[in-house]
Amino acid sequence: MNVRRAEVLMVEFPFHEGSGSKFRPAVVVQSDQDNSRLGTTVVAMISKNTRLAGREPRHVFIDIATPDGQASGLWMNSIVNCSQLVTVSDERIDRHLGELPPQLMRLVDDAIKHGLGL
Repeated sequence: MNVRRAEVLMVEFPFHEGSGSKFRPAVVVQSDQDNSRLGTTVVAMISKNTRLAGREPRHVFIDIATPDGQASGLWMNSIVNCSQLVTVSDERIDRHLGELPPQLMRLVDDAIKHGLGL
């Protein structure tokens, strides 16, 4: 599957202990240059657990009541968890849901920088 940065996808996420996986939404954070040449994609996990939104600088809130949130294709308010970055093989990408607008991607970029200490 050919993906682009900022796309929101359904991805088969491996459990960190390696004993299985779960399909969940994620946003592509890898550059389009790498997306076009590699067989893997770096994504940030999206979670419906919004309790840390606004209190945790590595979480970006997505409000589906806004035009930006509606563009994401998500079906409930969510957070992009920028401390949960995963490289997945293209075979683990299930389908396209939507896309994060540039202003939300800037927040995601800032949250990733914060999480990595950049």
